[in-house]
Amino acid sequence: MPDPAPNLTLYHYWRSSCSWRVRWALAIKGVEYQSVPVNILSGEHRQPEYLAKNPSGFLPALAMNGRCYGESLALIDWLEETYPDPPLYPAQPEARLRIRQLALTIATGTQPLQNPSLLQHFVAAEGERQGHMQHFIKRGLSIYETLLAQGRPGLYSEGDRVTVADLCLIPQVYNALRFAVSLEATPLVQAIYQRCRLLPECRQADPEAHQPKTP
Repeated sequence: MPDPAPNLTLYHYWRSSCSWRVRWALAIKGVEYQSVPVNILSGEHRQPEYLAKNPSGFLPALAMNGRCYGESLALIDWLEETYPDPPLYPAQPEARLRIRQLALTIATGTQPLQNPSLLQHFVAAEGERQGHMQHFIKRGLSIYETLLAQGRPGLYSEGDRVTVADLCLIPQVYNALRFAVSLEATPLVQAIYQRCRLLPECRQADPEAHQPKTP
């Protein structure tokens, strides 16, 4: 008999790009989970209680069967293997390669360069931080746009089904707009963003749906 579905607890921050990716994957898969917000602004992710769950201090983390795991793409791959329908990757190896290249362009080459801990360490003046973020966001989205043009975009980054690439792209574009980065130079990216934000699973996972309620 197959193993019973684990009880899942997601530790996440409402505006975290990586958290949004995993929330969206859970929504697409229709997987239920307990939601535990972790407040980055107050430093909850650096407290011993959270570090015992995820030693990196990063978000999100997913707890199951008495153990907690981090790294958004690793969590999404686990979800894909555990709940394969609907798929977040196509069957064709070359298409899967294109999707992984797109996803990693954002997940390793763009988003980490905007991490608050990196900015505090390398960009001392707060007034210079937005310029730093804009530079790397523009660069990352430009690369993504070029890869899209070379690939097989449709309604989404690869054809007409949402894939892991879109799960990485949309939170990054959301941040681009937050930091006043124009999308005029990346029309394919802009169109995919607009389509994805209309999807019920994306709306279920997006930051506004998880923003803490103020008294």
